[in-house]
Amino acid sequence: MKPLLLVDTPYLLYRAFFALPDKIKGADGRPVNALLGTVNAILAVSAEENARAVVACFGPDAAPYRTELLPAYHAHRPPMPDDLAHQWRLASKLCEALGWHVEESGDLEADDLLGSLARVEEEAGGRALILTGDRDLFQCATAAVTVLLLGGRGGGGPKRVDPAEVERRYGITPALVPDFIALRGDPSDGIPGAKRIGEKRAADILRRHGSLEEALRLATSEGPQVNSLASLAEELRGYREIATLREVDLARPPDADTDRETGAAAARALGMNGLARRLEGG
Repeated sequence: MKPLLLVDTPYLLYRAFFALPDKIKGADGRPVNALLGTVNAILAVSAEENARAVVACFGPDAAPYRTELLPAYHAHRPPMPDDLAHQWRLASKLCEALGWHVEESGDLEADDLLGSLARVEEEAGGRALILTGDRDLFQCATAAVTVLLLGGRGGGGPKRVDPAEVERRYGITPALVPDFIALRGDPSDGIPGAKRIGEKRAADILRRHGSLEEALRLATSEGPQVNSLASLAEELRGYREIATLREVDLARPPDADTDRETGAAAARALGMNGLARRLEGG
């Protein structure tokens, strides 16, 4: 059964932009390094996995509902560089020219779209692969959904993360990943977590109680003087909501091969002649 390849396009664009030199320029004299690196990565994984179709997902860096819950969410991140923003605006049309489906949202992050599409594919009896570098997507891992985890700045090929690998890394099941993030925190997202609770203690709490909610219920019954989690209950529930992917009503994408001819024409129009030649060469 051919898998559906779901792509965290924002992550790939950022990764390629900082991994490849900005001397890689297009027809307008501006860098196309992010576009080139992203397309090359998707082409390689799609071919290796014999994907039935590719879906390139796009969304804002920080969904409004998440910043409403936690103003510090992603607040520490620097603004997008102008040369990356320019390539970002070109990315969806280039993906479409390559025959890839594009899913884009103005108020939900790409992660939310990725999780929803993976669920739709699994419910239809298919298999999905999520190409990303974001460990938050470990919550999507099932018998039918595998995360292909990329390293930062172009370092190596993706590592396969299934439910067993999530448990090996974190000591919990994929369903508890949002609870785990809420307790442990996530500096990359600006989620503080609970004080003095690291990975090991967070996993231990969840293994003993089964969920964050049950741990909070017991903590509240003991009182804040006995259990420090009780005084953080409201904040921890908010962190868990931020870490939990929102479900979106999306249709299952049909099969679609990469359109090498149209993709080559689009690449050449952008001045990416080397990519165009590789696409034309099959």
